[in-house]
Amino acid sequence: MRLAITGGTGFVGSHLIDVALAAGHSIKALTRRKQTERDGIDWVLGDLGTRDALEWLVDEADAIIHVAGTISGQSAAEFEIGNVAGTLAMLAAATAGGVRRFVHVSSLAAREPKLSLYGGSKCRAEELVYSSGLDWAIVRPPAVYGPGDRETLELFRMAKLGLMLMPPKGRVSIIHADDLARLLLALTGSAAAANILIEADDGKPSGWTHREFARALAAAVGTRAAVISSPGVLLRLAARADHLLRGEKAKLTVDRAAYFSHRNWVVEPKRACPPSLWRPQIDTMQGLRETADWYRGQGWL
Repeated sequence: MRLAITGGTGFVGSHLIDVALAAGHSIKALTRRKQTERDGIDWVLGDLGTRDALEWLVDEADAIIHVAGTISGQSAAEFEIGNVAGTLAMLAAATAGGVRRFVHVSSLAAREPKLSLYGGSKCRAEELVYSSGLDWAIVRPPAVYGPGDRETLELFRMAKLGLMLMPPKGRVSIIHADDLARLLLALTGSAAAANILIEADDGKPSGWTHREFARALAAAVGTRAAVISSPGVLLRLAARADHLLRGEKAKLTVDRAAYFSHRNWVVEPKRACPPSLWRPQIDTMQGLRETADWYRGQGWL
């Protein structure tokens, strides 16, 4: 297929491009900066606010996979621009370009739009997709991990230090970036239903407790880390401290602390992808070990 991809230079998007190329697809990918030439990819210079670039991006595409978005921000305006306005621009480009199939990467955070600015913006973006008139598919990933990810890197580093500060009682689902990429590709095909909302994970029933996941991370880096449950108020204080220390580079913002503290980030079985279309392939413990090894190889861990 001829795929138009946004967010291809980010963590999930780069895995998506690798998996798509391996499957024989041809790609146009949006980028803000000049990229190294690569067989099978036509890099389109621009961003979600560049109309000419989006027109060229979707030209002759069989499907669009919209991955780009703002994960961490300091204000509501940042999330609105990155997640809502950006999605609207892509939907407009798809409509004008006659591309019917639109696969949108959302987040489980969209289930709780009042909990965080991020979740609220992803919810509003979903509403735009619902009303677009296109043949859409929305995927709400849980926590995504894998080589190249800088978001869960902080958890791996805590595990290596032997002391893990985790949210209070609760459960989470997780998914490897390559499994997510295979799902996104499966949803572009003719076998996938139109207008479908998917929540996908690693296949672990009822997800992981925070303590289970912390121990899995510790095992992946070869330690036996102590796990300390931290009330939401302490996470928010830690977020403020992180902002004072690292400014805009802070990973734990107050907004993120709000949804990290939520007790249920487990996928809904009723929103599972039909097994005939996709199922996870990567064992989580193996995936975590390989991710830790990749971090070490890059000198990140």
